[in-house]
Amino acid sequence: MTLTARDLMEPDVKTVSPDDDVAEVFKRFARYEFSGFPVVDDDERVVGVITESDLVDLFEPEDETLWIPIGLPPFVDTLSYQIKRPWADIDLGVDLIRNADRPVSEVMSTDVATVTPDASVDAVLDLLVGDDPDINRVPVVDEEGRIVGIIARQDVIQAFRDRRLA
Repeated sequence: MTLTARDLMEPDVKTVSPDDDVAEVFKRFARYEFSGFPVVDDDERVVGVITESDLVDLFEPEDETLWIPIGLPPFVDTLSYQIKRPWADIDLGVDLIRNADRPVSEVMSTDVATVTPDASVDAVLDLLVGDDPDINRVPVVDEEGRIVGIIARQDVIQAFRDRRLA
């Protein structure tokens, strides 16, 4: 008997709405030990995924280039340096307040890898060990794209271990 996504999935999926704000999602990350949540619409269709790294990106400056003018007019030139601010220099309180009311729909990834319940374990493994290192969980959806479960890497490992011990 071959394993399918249905055999591996956890049917009790914690999700967020595209209208939830960033502050609410931060609370959910604190409450649950997940690194990401599927984002579902009112019909439970998967429309995106929000991860911890999506939220971390809110606190990193978009422009990391420092422009330094040199010379005197009219012979002014600029030097540019790439700078990375250390986390200690980022005012998380101000950044959190600035972004707290932003809807998840502005921050989430919309290119979501999903499988159906009948997908083979090989199809799930291809996603989890593929070229995208950010895929840690795979939503399982029905024919209409509604979420019916989720598969984490640990679910696959546990299933193989259980089969081996049986």
